[in-house]
Amino acid sequence: MRSPKIVLIGAASVIFGPTTIRDLLLSPALQGSEIVLVDIAGEGLEPVLRFAERLNDALGRGCRISATTDRRQALPGADFVVVSVAVDRERTWKLDFEIPLRHGVRHVLGENGGPGGLSHSLRNIPLLLDIARDIEALAPRAWVINFTNPMSRLCLALARHTRLRFVGLCHQIHEGYRIVSEVLGVRPDDIRLLAAGLNHFTWILSMTDRRTGDDLYPLFRERLGQMPPGFEPLSRELYDVFGLFPAVGDQHAGEYIGDAWRHVGTEGYDWDWYHRKVAQVRGDVEAIVRGDADATRRWLAGPSVERAQQVIAALWAGDGEFEEAVNVVNDGAIPNLPDGAIVEVPAWVARDRILPLQVGPLPAGIAELCARQVAIQELVVQAAVQGDRAAALQALALDPVVPDTETARRVLDELLRTHAAYLPQFR
Repeated sequence: MRSPKIVLIGAASVIFGPTTIRDLLLSPALQGSEIVLVDIAGEGLEPVLRFAERLNDALGRGCRISATTDRRQALPGADFVVVSVAVDRERTWKLDFEIPLRHGVRHVLGENGGPGGLSHSLRNIPLLLDIARDIEALAPRAWVINFTNPMSRLCLALARHTRLRFVGLCHQIHEGYRIVSEVLGVRPDDIRLLAAGLNHFTWILSMTDRRTGDDLYPLFRERLGQMPPGFEPLSRELYDVFGLFPAVGDQHAGEYIGDAWRHVGTEGYDWDWYHRKVAQVRGDVEAIVRGDADATRRWLAGPSVERAQQVIAALWAGDGEFEEAVNVVNDGAIPNLPDGAIVEVPAWVARDRILPLQVGPLPAGIAELCARQVAIQELVVQAAVQGDRAAALQALALDPVVPDTETARRVLDELLRTHAAYLPQFR
């Protein structure tokens, strides 16, 4: 059986590129694969290519690795296309956060929900669909694995406007494991979570002892009451009100809750942490390119939690791999959310198929919180694709973090003016 061809679009991203390459090379099932690195930032591709070659040699995987700035050159014959792209990510995200605050929108992150999530989507959906059109033309049977945020909205754009097979992957379920294991005082490997909902807005339907199958929710509730007041205060409030604990951490859950700022604050994304992380990864890449054995050993100690390699290996030749969180079209997996919505649920991934787990209905209150976001996502995709200002305004007017329609108008006006260079669909 031949090995797959895997194209990474956005490979020069300092964190995504090296991490995904390492994960692919650590998978024995993907030995001998062709891996093509693609990015419009040509100067950033060269060190990532050298890094990939070093790890490939160290592991003896025999993969054929190349790089190009022309995705159309890379795509013919692709079996998998992994995408992590964004338009001027750091500068525009900071503006997406600051502008609504000036107009009285007290939001907590500004990435996936609220005005920031809208603005982020208006820039990234056209970019993703441009890539998708090339995939449809040159590799129509390829699986698209999307990492780009806002995850639900970008996957919905793929579902509404392409014929491609896709799945969205997000690591946030591991935040749920961190929280639950900290509360219970056990290792994450000792528990099993079943979570479902929307990306960055999933809810823990069950938590069990991985060995015995015992229900851990009663003990979790007891131990949670003993945690300090500052421990995940928004998630605790949501648990008290709606009966299930979010699986994503306060900042992400707070993007969809109107008064989350009371619990989380309005400091936004931790850019200092991000810059330290980028510097660390860049230093490691440079060290590995130089042949630093210690850095190479550290990077090859194990894969990340992103799971692209697991999904690709299972889709390519696997007999069945259980994935705890995939973003797919609902089709009844959560029966009290619309069938066409993008939901995040567990799934079985086997040769060329992704079979979402039918998790059953969400509790009524949680389903209503999610349904509001599904309606907003539909409007956001319409606005991004058609340059439909009315749809964008309606999305903001419906959003729980926007206090009133007049604020929605003012925020939308300034966001569209500020990012006009990146929003040709609105001209």
